[in-house]
Amino acid sequence: MKPLALRTGVRWKIAVAIAAVGALIAITLSVVVHNAARISMLDNAREVQMERLLFAQRMYETSKPKEPRFGTKINDPALPGQLDELMRDRRRGTFVQEHRNGGPPDVWAAVPLANGDVLSLHIPFADRSTAIMNDLDRALVIGSVSVVFGGCALGVLIGGQLSRRLRKAAAAAGRVAQGNTDVRVRDAVGGVVRDETDELARAIDALTDALHERIEAERRVTADIAHELRTPVTGLLTAAELLPPGRPTELVRDRAQAMRTLVEDVLEVARLDSASERAELQELALGEFVERRVRALDPDVVVRVVHDSWVNTDPRRLERILGNLLANAAKHGKPPVEVTVEGRVVRVRDHGPGFPEALPKEGPSRFRTGRATTSRPRKTSSSASSRTSPGPWTS
Repeated sequence: MKPLALRTGVRWKIAVAIAAVGALIAITLSVVVHNAARISMLDNAREVQMERLLFAQRMYETSKPKEPRFGTKINDPALPGQLDELMRDRRRGTFVQEHRNGGPPDVWAAVPLANGDVLSLHIPFADRSTAIMNDLDRALVIGSVSVVFGGCALGVLIGGQLSRRLRKAAAAAGRVAQGNTDVRVRDAVGGVVRDETDELARAIDALTDALHERIEAERRVTADIAHELRTPVTGLLTAAELLPPGRPTELVRDRAQAMRTLVEDVLEVARLDSASERAELQELALGEFVERRVRALDPDVVVRVVHDSWVNTDPRRLERILGNLLANAAKHGKPPVEVTVEGRVVRVRDHGPGFPEALPKEGPSRFRTGRATTSRPRKTSSSASSRTSPGPWTS
C-alpha cells in the first residue's frame, strides 16, 4: 500500500522551523533567567536573614535578663537537620526550606551561642519577592510568545519569497517542457537576491540550451539526409519506368514510390520542425470536404456526417492526414472502415484486432509502425481534429 504523502509548501516549512527554533531558545532563556533570578533573590534573603540574626544575637548577649528578640528562638525544635549539623560544629549558617505544598519557602539563619545553645530565626520568603518573581515569569512568557509569533511571521515572509521564486522557476520550466525553448528561467525568477534558486535557474537554462542545440542538430541531419536521398530516389523512379513490363518491374516501382513518399514525409517534418513552412489556411465545410476526399481515396469507406461545421485549416495537410489514417486502417485493421464527422472532429475507425500492447504504453512516435500482436476482437479508432494543421501522421 502506497503511503500517504503530506504535501506542504516551503513557506510553511521554513516558518515552522524558525518558530520551533525561536520557541526552543525562548524557553531555554526563560528557564535560565527564572532560575538565576530566584537564586539571586534567595541568596539576598539569606544574607539579610543572617544580618538580622547577628543583630538579634548582640541584643541577646548584652541584655539582662537574656531574652530572644525580633522573632528569634533558643534551641528551636523545628530547626532543619542541615543547620543542626552546622551547630554541632559550632558554625553559623543559613538554609532555605522548601514546602511540598508549593508555598513560599522559609529562610532560616542560626548561630551557636557561647553557652552551647542555638539562636535561630526563620521567616517566609518575602511576599514582595514572590510578586517580583511572578511578574518576571509573566514577562518571560509574554516575551517567549512574542518571539515565537515574530519568528513565525519572519519565516512566512522569507519562505514566501523563496516559494514565489521557485514557483516562477517551475512555471518557466513547464513552458520550456512544452517546447518554448526561448524562455529563460533565470529571467522569469528575477529579483535582486542571489541564492540557490538562481543556480537552479542557470542549470535549467543550460540544460535547455544543450537540448535545443541537440534537437536542432538532429533536425539538420534529418533534413540533410532526406535532401540527399531525394535525387537518387527520383533517379531510381525514372529508371524503374524504363524497365520492361512484368511483376518484378511492378515491385521495383512500388518500393521506389514508397521510398519517395517516405523521403517527402521526412522533408516535410523537417520543414515543420524548423518553422520554415507555413500552413495555408482556408475556410471550408469540414463534412463536405471529408466526404469528397474520402470518396476519392477509397470509395468503400463509409462516411457519416453527424454535424457539419466550418473550419479554418490547410486542405492539403488535412487530406494528407485522412490518407494516412485510411492507409493505416486498410493495412493494419479490418473492414469495414468508418469515417465520422462530428463538428470539428474527424474520426477514422476500423474493426481490426487493436494496437499492440507495447504501443499504448510507450506512446506514438514518428514513422513508427506496428502489427497487431493479438487476435482478440478489439476495435480501434483514430481521430483527427481539424483545428490543427500537423504534418504527416501515422497511427
